Amino acid sequence: MSLEIIERAKELGFLKIGFSIPRRPVHFNKFMSWLSGHENADMSWMERHTKIREDPTLLLKDCRTIISLAYPYSPNQPITPDGFSVSRYSQPDKDDYHQRIRTLCNDLIALLKNIHKGCKARVCIDSVPILERSIAYSSGIGFIGKNNMLIVPGYGSYLYLAEILTTAPLDIPPVDPIENLCDSCTQCLDSCPSGALEEPFSLSASKCLSYITIERKRHVDKVEGLMMGRCFFGCDRCQEACPFNKGGSREILLPSTDELLKMDRILFSERFGNTALARNGIEKIQMNIHAIIG
Repeated sequence: MSLEIIERAKELGFLKIGFSIPRRPVHFNKFMSWLSGHENADMSWMERHTKIREDPTLLLKDCRTIISLAYPYSPNQPITPDGFSVSRYSQPDKDDYHQRIRTLCNDLIALLKNIHKGCKARVCIDSVPILERSIAYSSGIGFIGKNNMLIVPGYGSYLYLAEILTTAPLDIPPVDPIENLCDSCTQCLDSCPSGALEEPFSLSASKCLSYITIERKRHVDKVEGLMMGRCFFGCDRCQEACPFNKGGSREILLPSTDELLKMDRILFSERFGNTALARNGIEKIQMNIHAIIG
């Protein structure tokens, strides 16, 4: 029965699909150590619901299977006409990925419920307290790189992750998780402009430019602005340096920074209200641009 799910996932554009039994994620202890070291900066929400992160069945009663899904996004870098950029995952010309991926997952759930009458299912995308990379690793769809990203051999890490938790008793094939294939490569660590990747498989969130330009509320200073280069939303440096990622081109998908600096909330909402950029809001984006241009 899992074959039908796999084939439909491929038809929907998913890059990889894996299955696992809901259990304590293999990287849970490492995650808790990371939290105890206060490496999550001021993202206190990560400290909540640790019991749920430890036991995914608390998200869905009687859960018997977790379906892990990887969906690719473009390796092209979204830029403004004057050469400034945003992180690739934001895809500012498309609706927010949470909406798009959820719609695709709901298609799979419809098939699942048609096969397993009466089963329950829940879609989890990265706003749910679940250790998605660890679970995806256990399902065999990729390995964890030294930059902490899930990497799919033959494709790379430019992808979104989603999970479907279900009570359906799917056939779960034996899986040997893919061990790390980075070998002696440290290009991701070497490329990090802020030193956030202090060592392999670790991250100091307070130094990470993705955190600074998206999550952090306070002012971005001149030193941070210099490290940002010309990217005012997120950071892809460690992924760009990764040999597993195929190089993309630069694609104009944004108005000029001059237009963005003149944009008010209403205009921003009309243009980007349904995109991943909406999470930041125009004020944070303008703050980031000012930090770069001085």
